[in-house]
Amino acid sequence: MTRKEIENEIAALKLDYVRIQGDLDKLEATGANVQNAENQLARMEEQLKDLNHKLAEAK
Repeated sequence: MTRKEIENEIAALKLDYVRIQGDLDKLEATGANVQNAENQLARMEEQLKDLNHKLAEAK
């Protein structure tokens, strides 16, 4: 994976993260179950961590 591909994947993942975080806020406000959204955010955080590590190695 090239440096540019990693950067693009990080950017896309960040956009999804922000969207899901907004959905989570709405779910919390209505008292709905937020467990799935929290789990999804945790997985995305791990993906971001891995991608940032790959990006550092690509330098």
